[in-house]
Amino acid sequence: MPLVSLRAVPPRSRRRSRPGPRPGSRRGGPRPGPAVAAALLLLLATGAPAAAAGTERAAQNREPRAPRDFTDLRAVAPTVLHDIRYTTRHNFTGVPVDGYREPRCLLTRPAAEALRTAQRHFLARGHTLKVYDCYRPQRAVDHFVRWAADPGDQRMKREFYPDVDKSRLFEDGYIAERSGHSRGSTVDLTLVKLPPRPARPYRPGEPLVPCTAPRDERFPDNSVDMGTGFDCFDSLSHTLDERIGGEQRRNRLLLKEGLERVGFVNYPLEWWHFTYQPEPFPEDYFDFPVDRRALAGPPHRP
Repeated sequence: MPLVSLRAVPPRSRRRSRPGPRPGSRRGGPRPGPAVAAALLLLLATGAPAAAAGTERAAQNREPRAPRDFTDLRAVAPTVLHDIRYTTRHNFTGVPVDGYREPRCLLTRPAAEALRTAQRHFLARGHTLKVYDCYRPQRAVDHFVRWAADPGDQRMKREFYPDVDKSRLFEDGYIAERSGHSRGSTVDLTLVKLPPRPARPYRPGEPLVPCTAPRDERFPDNSVDMGTGFDCFDSLSHTLDERIGGEQRRNRLLLKEGLERVGFVNYPLEWWHFTYQPEPFPEDYFDFPVDRRALAGPPHRP
């Protein structure tokens, strides 16, 4: 059995903590110079937007995409004028509407091609089509529903529903939880005489005039006189309302008959509202945003 040494083991020495660097001492390493500090600040400043852009791209990649049967109207009928109201504040809500990221008219390809045929017909007769709204995401319809349920928000009443109580918009059928626009073959549009006159932009906060007022008093849209403005919540907007006569009635019938000959059907309560038949997606309500990046494939070209 080995002998165990009884020699005392010296006690462990106590470790002393080293004092930290005194103010002004260089023991902590050299301080960065002005050039290095400026470079670090620049890196921080440019890195934040890059990170935000990356987050935005990731969010866009998660957005629903349009079926390949959808296209941009400008790629099919480039001469049709655009006045996409829901990307602006000049609409009955008074704010840009959810889902409208770009002032574009997205439609199913059959509807867009039918509009191209109609446009040729109208151009030969001294007019051009002008679209106000085309495909409408379900999130935009949901925005309308929330707006209609808020009785305190009536900032645009004087122009768009001057004689209708906001509490009746659902009951009277002006607002609904589903819209044919979300199926992609419905379009709101009008006619403009050639050559088109410039149309001034809406100025938020400007005095509003009822959409039922005479044309010279209403907001100066450059379209022909249809008897009311676009999106006018009033029975005067009914396509064949008996109070509409003369030039106004002829203009409505010119638009209606020209679109019916290529397969569109008018919604009788709104002179501007037409749906191409047969609809490629009669039971679907899409929610991809109005944005060129939502198109699944390259734009269709005639």
